[in-house]
Amino acid sequence: MARRSTTPVARSAALTLATAGLAAAVVALAGAAGAAPPRQAASSTSTTRPVAAAAATSTPSPSSTGSLTALQALGQVTVKGRAPKTGYTREQFGAAWADVDQNGCDTRNDVLRRDLTAVTYVTGTRSCVVYSGSLADLYSGRTITFQRGVKTSSAVQIDHVIPLSDAWQKGAQGWSTTRRTAFANDPLNLLAADGPLNGAKGDSDAATWLPPNKAFRCAYVARQVAVKLKYGVWMTSAEHDASRTVLATCPTEPLPTSAAAPKLAPAITGATTATTTLKPATVPKSTGTPKPTAKPAATPTAKPTAKPTAKPTAKPTAKVAYKNCAAVRAAGKGPIRKGDPGWDPAFDRDGDGTGCDR
Repeated sequence: MARRSTTPVARSAALTLATAGLAAAVVALAGAAGAAPPRQAASSTSTTRPVAAAAATSTPSPSSTGSLTALQALGQVTVKGRAPKTGYTREQFGAAWADVDQNGCDTRNDVLRRDLTAVTYVTGTRSCVVYSGSLADLYSGRTITFQRGVKTSSAVQIDHVIPLSDAWQKGAQGWSTTRRTAFANDPLNLLAADGPLNGAKGDSDAATWLPPNKAFRCAYVARQVAVKLKYGVWMTSAEHDASRTVLATCPTEPLPTSAAAPKLAPAITGATTATTTLKPATVPKSTGTPKPTAKPAATPTAKPTAKPTAKPTAKPTAKVAYKNCAAVRAAGKGPIRKGDPGWDPAFDRDGDGTGCDR
């Protein structure tokens, strides 16, 4: 009987111990299996996400840098195909050189006054009409002496950095006349420049024309980008590529935001300094003759108008006649000057003897 009572107890104890051991093993296994993944997930979260965030902020976006470079801004210009030139005329952009800022002076003379040095004025014009001055021309890199007159005014012309015809084919057709007039007279889009070079440029964009003065190309293209962004004028893919090629050589070139004339480093500065000695010899002559200034401007205008205009009109007019400035440019004759075949006084809105001069 003692044997029978001992065996069940022993078996029961053994079973209890076995069960406890199994439970402990299960708990241990559960703990080992369940605790590790949360720790690993927490570790992954704490190390991976901050690294990713740091990487995202290590390279600041253009907008966070304050002001854009011209190269960065180029990426914001819309790229599309060129629209037809149909319907374009200079008159679509308002009267030439309108006084849009209502300062009493037309835009042409405002720009001449801004871009020239040693400026003198026609007597009685309240320092509005520029008679003479010196231009450190950014397109050619040389210094040009300007003097108002039928035969001399065209030496310095006012260039639309973004030509009006180019703008017409890249968005301006859909603008109001008021907006087009503002565009045509915006100082940001205007530069006094070498007359023949301005004529050679015509309505070309950066894909087909750049200033011969390579030192100015970065600033020139940067100004084009600024104007196109300001007015929403698009670029063709060829123009965009050409602009990027230029700006890639000067990645820190700033995007101009001011209507002030661009100023360049060594090349133009040197040219201006070299001609500074000529100014005292030139300026007193113009400054010392303020009264004759108004007369010579009037006298040559009256005589050539009566003679050269009458003769070419009698003979060539039958063969050469232009309906408007658009026709002049289409024939490749713009700007047209007094005495040229097809001349019409209506082409000369500012009375300087040169018509259709954009």
